[in-house]
Amino acid sequence: MNEHAHAKESLKPAPRRLRLRRFSAVELLIALGLLFVSLPFVEDIKGGDLIVSLLLSLVLVSAVLAVSDRKRVFYIALVLGIPAVVSRWISHFRPDLVPPPVFLIAGLLLVAFVVVNLLRFVLRAPSVNIEVLCASISAYLMLGLMWTMAYWLVDQLTPGAFSFNTNAGPRSINGFNGFYFSFITLSTVGYGDITPVSRIARWLAAMEAMTGLLYVAVLIARLVALYSAPKSRDS
Repeated sequence: MNEHAHAKESLKPAPRRLRLRRFSAVELLIALGLLFVSLPFVEDIKGGDLIVSLLLSLVLVSAVLAVSDRKRVFYIALVLGIPAVVSRWISHFRPDLVPPPVFLIAGLLLVAFVVVNLLRFVLRAPSVNIEVLCASISAYLMLGLMWTMAYWLVDQLTPGAFSFNTNAGPRSINGFNGFYFSFITLSTVGYGDITPVSRIARWLAAMEAMTGLLYVAVLIARLVALYSAPKSRDS
């Protein structure tokens, strides 16, 4: 009787290892879209800074959840995300207690960690689906956001690191100007209305331009390989 019960228990499937549910990259992409679409319109209105802080916090929280498919990754992202979000709000209301560079450094670490994990997910995906496409687009937009924060940080620490060749708008790389300069550099457009002057600013711009070119080339090659792999196996 005992042997029969033991054999019956051995036939039961082993319990699966507990894994955290992966927060869909679709939600992260939506949060990024809300931030990028709203940024140029809400920055100059009354309470615009509060809206930007809310949207940026939403992006950071969504980014943490988007890479939380494993406990270790989730804990690391959480450790990086809490200081970024908290310092953003303290800096918003009390910049004398937490200056903007504190938030920018914390945000840079979090965004870089999220980008690495999104790329890891895309490069290890067995096939192309909506999740993979949204993760790849989100990684590209997060790259632009990462360099935006880097330019903000350089401007905070080294005033005059950027030269403005136009009189339109505020002559500061903070806010929308940093976002604008980051993405025209990432896409290698470069209109020339904002010019990096300091050595670190020029180095960052050069690195971002190279990253934008390499990202598109590697991503297209990977997605094409994923899309064509099932057909080659069928044939």
